[in-house]
Amino acid sequence: MSEAQNGRREQARRVVAGLRQAYPDADCALNFSNPLELLVATILSAQCTDERVNIVTADLFKKYRSAEDYAAVEQEALEQDVHSTGFFRQKARSIRTMARMLVDEFDGQVPRDMEQLTRLPGVARKTANVVLGNAYHLASGVVVDTHVRRLAYRLGLSDETDPEKIERDLQEVVPRDDWVWFGHALILHGRQVCHARAPECGACILSDVCPRRGVGAPPKARARGAPRSNG
Repeated sequence: MSEAQNGRREQARRVVAGLRQAYPDADCALNFSNPLELLVATILSAQCTDERVNIVTADLFKKYRSAEDYAAVEQEALEQDVHSTGFFRQKARSIRTMARMLVDEFDGQVPRDMEQLTRLPGVARKTANVVLGNAYHLASGVVVDTHVRRLAYRLGLSDETDPEKIERDLQEVVPRDDWVWFGHALILHGRQVCHARAPECGACILSDVCPRRGVGAPPKARARGAPRSNG
């Protein structure tokens, strides 16, 4: 292992320790009672707050209880049901076609396998990681959303901008048993403290170990490969 890798692993150890102190019980913020509900909620959460998704799914999950139900509903009806989550046409289409594939190929059940999950319409690796980690308690990877993307660079854990490359970097330095929790903890930290435009560094549990890469720097002064914060 190179000196740089050793340094990054030690940095990850410090970050994990700080996040454990601040967010020991970090968990999925989406409400669900089974893998299908979590899969649908995660699709709806794209470009939408978890709070809004939970409001919508409170009624949605009473109305649609199986993959067969989602596969059978008319496009316009489902669009109306998920309208307030934004991008409702694409989300409704993804949910319906995803459900049809579940019925046709998986006996209506959400698969427990990354390769099979990412074959489903509307399901990329991030969504599959959410489902596998939280519905099936399988540490398949680290969820990389906009907060994790930003904080991985800011904290010195990755120089990458592509989500899958960031995930690989995090998997190399964060213990596998922490992968699921770690993603949720970083998301919480990004929402509550390490904001994109005005991070609350003075109130941050990680202030002593954070290199603050990109914080306060004008765009031209950012290190090469630094991601632009987008929320």
